[in-house]
Amino acid sequence: MTPHDSDAVPTPDTAAVMRDLWSPNAQRTTEAFDLGSALADAGRVSLELIDSARRVQSQSPTKPLAAILLGMGADEDAVMSILAAGSGLEYVAPASEDVDEETLGTLGIEYCKSRGFIPVYSGGRLCIATTDALDIRTLDEVRAALGGRIVQQVVATPTAIERLLDDAVPETGDEFDLQQLLVDAAEGGVEIVQDEDDDEVDDGSASPIVRYVNHVIQTAAREGASDIHIEPSESAVKIRFRIDGVLYEMMSPPRRMLASMTSRIKIMASLDIAERRLPQDGRIRLQVFGRPLDLRVSTAPTPHGEKTVMRLLDNRSIQVPLGDLGFHDTTLDAWRSEIAKPHGILLVTGPTGSGKTTTLYASMQELDTQQLNVSTVEDPVEYQLRGITQMQTHERIGLTFASSLRTLLRQDPDVIMIGEIRDHETATIAIQAALTGHLVLSTLHTNDAPSSVTRLINIGIEPFLVAGAVNGILAQRLMRRVCKKCAAAKPVTAEAAEILGRYSMSLETMMEGVGCDSCRQTGLSGRLGIHEMLLLDDSLRDRIAGNPSVNELRTQCCAAGMTTLREDGLRKVAAGQTTLSEVLRVTTDD
Repeated sequence: MTPHDSDAVPTPDTAAVMRDLWSPNAQRTTEAFDLGSALADAGRVSLELIDSARRVQSQSPTKPLAAILLGMGADEDAVMSILAAGSGLEYVAPASEDVDEETLGTLGIEYCKSRGFIPVYSGGRLCIATTDALDIRTLDEVRAALGGRIVQQVVATPTAIERLLDDAVPETGDEFDLQQLLVDAAEGGVEIVQDEDDDEVDDGSASPIVRYVNHVIQTAAREGASDIHIEPSESAVKIRFRIDGVLYEMMSPPRRMLASMTSRIKIMASLDIAERRLPQDGRIRLQVFGRPLDLRVSTAPTPHGEKTVMRLLDNRSIQVPLGDLGFHDTTLDAWRSEIAKPHGILLVTGPTGSGKTTTLYASMQELDTQQLNVSTVEDPVEYQLRGITQMQTHERIGLTFASSLRTLLRQDPDVIMIGEIRDHETATIAIQAALTGHLVLSTLHTNDAPSSVTRLINIGIEPFLVAGAVNGILAQRLMRRVCKKCAAAKPVTAEAAEILGRYSMSLETMMEGVGCDSCRQTGLSGRLGIHEMLLLDDSLRDRIAGNPSVNELRTQCCAAGMTTLREDGLRKVAAGQTTLSEVLRVTTDD
């Protein structure tokens, strides 16, 4: 039965509607109710069974007595009817024609199963038939999901609810039509989807919104996206994927779907669907195309609704050998030599999304974890590394980078990786660890390698300590590669020749992608790194101890033979790996 069935659903009069609006739960009793005593008085359940159930409940006080009795074999009809009467609720035995299929589709079958209820019509009113008379939380969530619609609570047996939910599972084909899915979502007036405990993306076993969110995640995983942006505007919603570091608009669902999509994602990430005024962060673990995938979810309020960004963390992307990250042979040999040293600080610097974590993880995987104690402090632990002890910080409980680092130093470490040096305290402990015989790997957010030295000094570390503790600094960026499937040699333009001439380079042709389906007609597919490697020798250490300016230090580093980011990028242009426009996009003029 649906709300559109005017013959079967009597229209409530005005007084009844107003009564529900002002006091929808007026039928509940406020007196204490003892289910066990009520069942014993009615003679519906034996005293022995009730006593046994109470003993079990004393060991599990959060489990309802009704659930315990049913688990022990008590008569469902007896237990649930007495529970309903004692709670001031109506006891029903719903049939398939009583189920509100429209509301069920909006909420999602999986959510209803997880909470143990089903939406039905009873007495001409929308109700949720539940097995838990005290489940006010679910009732409130359903009301919020339906836009404040009046929903009452009734009680039914678990068997009846499970049977109706099983019968309501729709038959689906091997593929689902996205356009038809959008039509279904619009026609159904979908506002919100409720579903919990998702372990994997399921292709179409629940409501249209559930299937659409699954489709978005699957498409992002298939395209190799690192981030999903769901961005609302006044009259539309844009879904953009960050692929190879660049955002592409991929989908534009109807504006009416925004609230439902956001709620669905919040439920998957165990966030508060009722809180729309404050930012929230969460995590979703999924199985997509048979492989594990972690999504870091962030929501932020905007004037036109909540914007949601999901970062896709795929373990396959972190399992990249150090030699496949785009290092020049000379730089790679120097970096491997540095990570083999027994003590000192090695820094990887660059902006967010420049591949610093990938480089550090690839470096640690080259260490001999059988003979070395390798530990990390991260916020958060994005990927699990075999043979390495990883700690995650929790600022709210006082587990900061500094306190975690102090703990690790008491764990007899050989190598320590710090997710980021953010403050004076963390930097001080890292310096002390390096000077006392530990190899410390960490990151900084600076634009180039020489800036990292002055950054540490500005944090509050004495220049002579920086000079004595830091062994090397690796600045890096990520650039898009020329698509291998459509690459072609093209003559160098006069403008490009002028830019190359500034760096004493001359080329007749450069490789560029023509554009194909594999690279989305961009001519670029995949990414590689460019690197600026600064190794501290005695002369540079003496110069750093004198607290030089950034420009002075950079000039001396270049004079000592440091290859800058742009110079390394141009070497990759000459090798046909990337384009000049990509180098100019991610680097600044030296």
